[in-house]
Amino acid sequence: VQLVESGGGSVQPGGSLTLSCVGSGYTFSTYSMGWVRQAPGKEREGVASIDSDGGTSYADSVKGRFTISRDNAGKTLFLQMNGLKSEDTAMYYCTADAGKYYTAARVPDMDYWGPGTQVTVS
Repeated sequence: VQLVESGGGSVQPGGSLTLSCVGSGYTFSTYSMGWVRQAPGKEREGVASIDSDGGTSYADSVKGRFTISRDNAGKTLFLQMNGLKSEDTAMYYCTADAGKYYTAARVPDMDYWGPGTQVTVS
């Protein structure tokens, strides 16, 4: 399993970014996927998850601002981030797991992680 994120960068508060993650080496459509973030000196936080059947879950801190989605044909996971705040600054990691029904809080338990992409809001 390989996961490669892109789309990170620097943005002003209130701005938007869309992260992408391309998966390979597995049957993308059958895996649960998610996003985890970690800021310096802080614990990892599960941000959002999406099941193989499209069910989604979000951390309270991003609910209403972030949207997770997947394109199974293109083997790509997305995280649309709107209304960005300084506290959203972190390294964002794409995750994948063959299991089902992961809530956002459990996303850090997923088996496979990408190398990460940095998001800075300032």
